Amino acid sequence: MTGRQEPYYVDHDADFGLSGLTEAFTLSPAPENTGAALGLVTAKLDAYDRECPVGSVDHLGADERSILGYDTSHDDWGYAEELREDVRGLVESPLADEAIQAVWRAAAGGGWDPAAHGMSARDWLRRIDETCAARRPRKVPGRRPAPSSWWGVWRPAADEVRDDVVAEIAEIAEIAEIVEMRSCRERSAGPLPSPDSLSALEEVAARVDPDLGFRLFLRALKVHSVRIEKARYDRFQALGERFGHPAALIDFGLDIAWPPIDTARRDATWDFGFSHLAGQAHQDWCESREEIRKTAAGDDIGQTPGSAAAVLLEDTLRLLRSALPDAAVTALWAGASDRPGTTDGRDWLRLIADVCRERLREAAPAYTPVVAPARTELADTVLREVRGTAPAVADKVVSPHWHPVPATDVMDALEHVVTRIDPDLGFRLFLRVLSTLSVPLAREQYDRYKAIGERFGYGEYHVSDVDHLIEAG
Repeated sequence: MTGRQEPYYVDHDADFGLSGLTEAFTLSPAPENTGAALGLVTAKLDAYDRECPVGSVDHLGADERSILGYDTSHDDWGYAEELREDVRGLVESPLADEAIQAVWRAAAGGGWDPAAHGMSARDWLRRIDETCAARRPRKVPGRRPAPSSWWGVWRPAADEVRDDVVAEIAEIAEIAEIVEMRSCRERSAGPLPSPDSLSALEEVAARVDPDLGFRLFLRALKVHSVRIEKARYDRFQALGERFGHPAALIDFGLDIAWPPIDTARRDATWDFGFSHLAGQAHQDWCESREEIRKTAAGDDIGQTPGSAAAVLLEDTLRLLRSALPDAAVTALWAGASDRPGTTDGRDWLRLIADVCRERLREAAPAYTPVVAPARTELADTVLREVRGTAPAVADKVVSPHWHPVPATDVMDALEHVVTRIDPDLGFRLFLRVLSTLSVPLAREQYDRYKAIGERFGYGEYHVSDVDHLIEAG
């Protein structure tokens, strides 16, 4: 399989190609005839034409685009070409027409059956191809189309991933065989795709294109509302990452059996909780319910819905129930967010807690918030790092030109959190304060922080948020 020659400014965040088209068929009333079915194809292409690529330069003026080397170019490799590539792959494949028909029915939900309208599966795919070929390329502001270095890095050779895709389909096929031998009354998770359709999907992955097979397989699982356990979902996400697909392509419409929320489970890739909320603050940020809600609803990929709100609530309750004075709460928020003077101690914490509970009532109504005992085994280790940094920031001020807060007040509040509330929360806030105060770090310091983060179980990129502070040399 060759890499795609697509404009590298095009970076879509949803399903595409033939699998994206079958999704459109599952979301629309069944077409009454071939013309109406082709109308759905045209509507899908029209919808793409109205989209802006993620990372579009529409916000730049003509002069700015010219200076930066941007122009208005034809989208010579867009949705229509991706769809045509998928279609041609099946049409020109060695698969029997019956197999292609089974794949279409499984992925599109059976609402439109070409055979019922006098067409073979290949004839139907050819009509799709003709519809795409008849369209003029759209014009997009961006760099002129060129081979994508992104695909060169991410898109695997078919041989590297084919077996993994086939194995996932085969596992579901084995379950489907067992289910088919039982009566419908014994099925607990809804009907699975038929063994014949799963066998056909295996053929697509093995003999045509593992990427296309994987996307159509996901579509079939979604159409049939197959409940997927978390471990399998994680494997799907790992496969999607190898193909370079956005997480939403796997997530949207997939029925996942999420484990219960567990605030002790460290499955966020980046920062989380109260320190993450502080990190979201920016120049135009307002301390409001809406801003808090964005963070509380920001579950990471692979997290049980409601997890972000649960860990933020736990951090907030720790602070609320502590003996930390209101002034220290305000200083702590100022140092971690670089937005001093805009919150009022515990009133701010109560608002955060209220928004988190609201989110949890929606996302995880069965969840009962519990503040777990703090992990104190690293308290001395974290305290050494906080106290070791204090002299370097003794003369610094948070936001000196706008409601200045002495860095000494921030460091005192941090020490209180580490020693009397929770070393984990204290360390996360400490990392935020380092960025706010632009504290230069030696490589040895950063390596110690990485080691502490690993012991707390932080995600891959959590501590790396401060790697820009490492001094050269």
